[in-house]
Amino acid sequence: MNQTAAQQLVFAMLDADGDGIVSREEYLARTTNVARAMGLDQDDPAVVTARTLGERAWESMDADGDGRLAFDQYAAWAGAEAFDTVCAPVLGALFDLADTDHDGALGLAEFTALRTALNNPAANAEAAFTALDADGDGRVGRDDYIASIRAHVTGDGSPMGSALYSAARAERLPA
Repeated sequence: MNQTAAQQLVFAMLDADGDGIVSREEYLARTTNVARAMGLDQDDPAVVTARTLGERAWESMDADGDGRLAFDQYAAWAGAEAFDTVCAPVLGALFDLADTDHDGALGLAEFTALRTALNNPAANAEAAFTALDADGDGRVGRDDYIASIRAHVTGDGSPMGSALYSAARAERLPA
């Protein structure tokens, strides 16, 4: 899958209401949704950290400051550098919210709760977990999780990314 197609799939997942625009509220709701799914209070220090990183990421993406992100803006911003400096810390913080036993890895239930809170269908999350759990130990490590998403959004290919952002979102892709 090329980088544009991969970005379209991610954008469609970020666009929770399917209107072709990712709003500030949609993007920032990701932390609230994960915290709620994991039973965490909004004032939990890990939730505050994830929210702060999410706000920084939004400010980086929304270059014109209008609170709305169209696909062309997202595509111009997204790439390896943005992922490494902005996205990876946010994704890591969200992963940490789902890591209920704080061991640096997620089991299937934690992974599915995380990804469904981030607007992926449960079936996609389970398929992605299976694709990422290469050794079959029933656990997905933080570094492997982030590396797999990076590979997807930069167009390098990722079985986990392909499963997460599959055809279930294809009808909502930006034109």
